Amino acid sequence: MRFETLTVHAGGGPDRATGAVAPPIHLATTFARDESGTPLGGHTYIRESNPTQDLLEAALAPLEGGEASLVFGSGMSAGISLLLALAPGARVILPDDAYYGYGIAGREFLPAWGGRAEFVPMEDLDALARALAAERTTLVWLETPSNPLLKVTDLARAIAIAKEAGALTLVDSTFATPVLQRPLALGADVVLHATTKYIGGHSDVQGGVLVFARRDGLFDKVAHVRHIAGTVASPFNSWLVLRGIRTLACRVPVHAASALAVARAIEAHPAVRVVHYPGLPSHPGHEIAKRQMSAFGGMLSFQTNGEEKALSVVARARLFVRATSLGGVESLIEHRATSEGPGSRTARDLIRLSIGLEHPDDLIADLMQALGSS
Repeated sequence: MRFETLTVHAGGGPDRATGAVAPPIHLATTFARDESGTPLGGHTYIRESNPTQDLLEAALAPLEGGEASLVFGSGMSAGISLLLALAPGARVILPDDAYYGYGIAGREFLPAWGGRAEFVPMEDLDALARALAAERTTLVWLETPSNPLLKVTDLARAIAIAKEAGALTLVDSTFATPVLQRPLALGADVVLHATTKYIGGHSDVQGGVLVFARRDGLFDKVAHVRHIAGTVASPFNSWLVLRGIRTLACRVPVHAASALAVARAIEAHPAVRVVHYPGLPSHPGHEIAKRQMSAFGGMLSFQTNGEEKALSVVARARLFVRATSLGGVESLIEHRATSEGPGSRTARDLIRLSIGLEHPDDLIADLMQALGSS
């Protein structure tokens, strides 16, 4: 079955009880048992499972080609739950430019749990191999394209290097979505998405998902963490993400085509020092991205002639909305270091764009007026 068909029919057909074409939302927090104490419908309490969440998990796993998935209340809670499921003393290798929330988790949370994090430039596979050779590693955490520098990691090679060293691999593929990139097909063990972003697609829901290549012991451990920690997805948010899946295959190619047009247009502007977008031949990871992605995504960032200029460009934007997050129908612009806060390691002259579904000519015109003549 083609991907587009999978997304439209994700989670099954019409509701068997009512014939409703749209799936129902089950808001119950607790579920009845029969006289023997057996749950009537397989559910007992919302912190463990609920029917709408089950529908979403059944919909997401095949989109990545996985055996099973677990959904969560946010992308961060998905990733943190997996880290909590690792054995005591686990060593985790993360990208040196990992999403800032996971960077904080590696630097602050993992040591508190008895684990250790090491940060490696994942575009340098020799550096990854050296880090793996130095000490036994439990998990290699990959993120491509990365946030906010849009670095590209050669997934097939990085995963092979990690497997040879006996490490598990997780790929944060939020920027790419399953429309453009399939890490499990390249050998990854787990794929992470913040479903808040493209999969939800409308800036109105928060969620996260882990898709597992195999329904094995790791899946069971993470499911246990979710149950006890209560990091489940709410029924209504599960329903909203399920709705977003229906149009995912149509939306993402438009985001990607418009982002490429914007990146090409601003690359030559005198106020722009560099554009970070893997669809540009000037991007260091362009050839790798061509091999492992079907298009280059809707996210890009660029650097200007200093922080003052960057703040001015963001302030002057009119069509772009000044807001964080990404993957919605509206285009967003942000001074990334300001959004990340005092601990940000992002360059102070960097602007991040989430390209929405507006006409690219209108977006380009807005950026040009915001950039000015120099």
